[in-house]
Amino acid sequence: MTLAELLERLGDEDLTVLDVRTSLEFSGAARAHCDPRHGHIPGAVNLPLERILECRSAVEVRDLVGLAEGTDVVAYCHVGSRSRFATEVLAGAGYRARNYVGSWHEWSRVVSE
Repeated sequence: MTLAELLERLGDEDLTVLDVRTSLEFSGAARAHCDPRHGHIPGAVNLPLERILECRSAVEVRDLVGLAEGTDVVAYCHVGSRSRFATEVLAGAGYRARNYVGSWHEWSRVVSE
């Protein structure tokens, strides 16, 4: 998913935005020096990749995520690598999962809140 696509769908009740970074990154307490600001995309839910990877089945992933199979989900992280992996796991669990490729690295530079 591109930044333009995400901006168009942000706030859409049919889309869940998952931040797969650590809780410290999500809160802004852990900061990357390359980003002009810290925190998370408005409305995003924090679900660290490490927790997703602890799941042993698609059912466990769906129980963890707490959304119905087939739900539209976009995942992001800092630069798009963790979220790419997360989208593969989420798709395997039955979600319509996409990766926001620019992730926080792009969002923190382009979108003012």
